[in-house]
Amino acid sequence: MENQQLSPSNLDFWEEKRKKVAFYLEDIETPLGKTINLTLTGIILISLASFIAQTYPLSPNVRSRLELLDFIILILFTIEYFIRFWAAENKKKFVLDPLSLIDLLIIIQGSLRFLNISYLRIFRWFRVLRLIRFIDVKISVFRIQTEDGIIFARIIFTLLTIIFIFSGLIYQVEHPVNPEIFKTFLDAVYFSVVTMTTVGFGDVTPLSEMGRFLTILMILTGIALIPWQLGDLIKQLVKASNHIDTICVGCGWSVHDQDARFCKRCGTPLNPSNS
Repeated sequence: MENQQLSPSNLDFWEEKRKKVAFYLEDIETPLGKTINLTLTGIILISLASFIAQTYPLSPNVRSRLELLDFIILILFTIEYFIRFWAAENKKKFVLDPLSLIDLLIIIQGSLRFLNISYLRIFRWFRVLRLIRFIDVKISVFRIQTEDGIIFARIIFTLLTIIFIFSGLIYQVEHPVNPEIFKTFLDAVYFSVVTMTTVGFGDVTPLSEMGRFLTILMILTGIALIPWQLGDLIKQLVKASNHIDTICVGCGWSVHDQDARFCKRCGTPLNPSNS
């Protein structure tokens, strides 16, 4: 009887904890939520910097320390994944969510890399996609508040993501067969930028079939994603011509329709004297 009486309260306690953890994992407004998400963003950036550094000639001591850093970050990512799984209200929906699948793929790749399966190293460059979950954090940090500013920030993020991923993939497949041309990650970035901007100097070219296929895929991805987002930006700029700058005292949003009386984000009266 005593256990049955305590059980509901225990369930309520853990349910409250679960909801609180889920809130702070997505929150970017409160100090704690912003700190958590900024910390996770920083860990992702450090891991990407480690990957880039490992494409350069390094002493065995430095390389071993970077590998240890990668292992620690992998553990942190694994812990984060299981915390998000526990905090998710719908477990099945969480597991099938594209962002969660990216997280799981990165964890699996990081775990299996110790088996020396070389082709799995290709997937490590997809770790930059984890930043999609935290793009709103960066928008908040840089205080981008206008719709066109947010769309422009997403375009820049999309462009940099395409360049980073395909530079990493091309380096991974070309360096073993073409080490004199693709010596480091920067060589692959140079090739990607020159290719995507259609400059095409021709001094850096892939030799392998996979490298050429990735080049084609990179161009097609850029053609598919960038113009689509530019179209959204143009639509927003046209729409913005009918907007006025009125700062909401509730949330700080500054762009509203000319005849708006309430903030479209939080509902706070824009001009209390007229409402």
